[in-house]
Amino acid sequence: MASKRERKRDRKKVKQPKPAKKAKQLKQPKEVPEATTRRNGSSGNGVRNGGRVSGARTANGDLVPQPRKKLKRKAYEAELERLQHELVKLQEYVRQHELRVVVLFEGRDAAGKGGVIKRIADALNPRICRVVALGTPTSRERTQWYFQRYAAELPAAGEIVLFDRSWYNRAGVERVMGFCSDEELDEFFRACPEFERMLIRSGIILVKYWFSVSDEVQEHRFLARMEDPKKRWKLSPMDLEARARWVEYSKAKDEMFKHTDIREAPWWVVRADDKRRARLNCIGHLLGEIEYEDLTPEPIKLPDRQDNVGYVRPPESSQNFVPEPF
Repeated sequence: MASKRERKRDRKKVKQPKPAKKAKQLKQPKEVPEATTRRNGSSGNGVRNGGRVSGARTANGDLVPQPRKKLKRKAYEAELERLQHELVKLQEYVRQHELRVVVLFEGRDAAGKGGVIKRIADALNPRICRVVALGTPTSRERTQWYFQRYAAELPAAGEIVLFDRSWYNRAGVERVMGFCSDEELDEFFRACPEFERMLIRSGIILVKYWFSVSDEVQEHRFLARMEDPKKRWKLSPMDLEARARWVEYSKAKDEMFKHTDIREAPWWVVRADDKRRARLNCIGHLLGEIEYEDLTPEPIKLPDRQDNVGYVRPPESSQNFVPEPF
């Protein structure tokens, strides 16, 4: 009689082969609608005008942006630091080649224009890059040529000027709030493209940005400003009134683009619901709009300090010092 070990060995020898697995059916790719692949020259990859979009469309036919994960702070700060380093290179190139650069920042209230301007200006020399944010025109300025007070702020050689709102106030807030007449608005639409072409012919580099923010995100940011005492100064009665006239502002922006989106100085729209991405995208695009080379100065050697010969410092009691509670 076969032993238990022998019987087990015999079973292994006659082991039946496993039945063959059924071949997996490969999924056929879905057909992409012709409208998606042909709209405005899109290549069909879902990317249009610099934005990441899905195949869905809004009521007016625009592609709907895809929801994206929040950009982590570490990744954002690393990329911002890299871009700011490039801004320093651009600044040095502008200074040495005596370029004149004008950048306009327009858009809805709380769209993030100020945040981008701050990140650009923080990295640069304020004597080369300055921010212009004009207030309400004075009674005297109201009698001047409309573009006159803005022309006075244009850059000299080797300067960059960032306009936090600009001459486009006429096409936006002044129009919606009734601060200008229909005749003045029509004249603005006639004169503005020629004014900008004149600037470009004179050698000025002009870049125009419109920051686009959704109704929901703007409301969230407004509420955050209302709740934070440090941010309430950012809200004015005019901002709240503009919020109430959302559709009127949308119509005004559309007509403004119709008249002023010219080949020599096109509008660039920044999707600004995500502040971090908007800042990186805008700064990166600006760097790509201006040709520059790395002209960073060579490392500087610190000279030795002058010897202290015959100098006696006055007593501290003769000076006023800031109190030091910390």
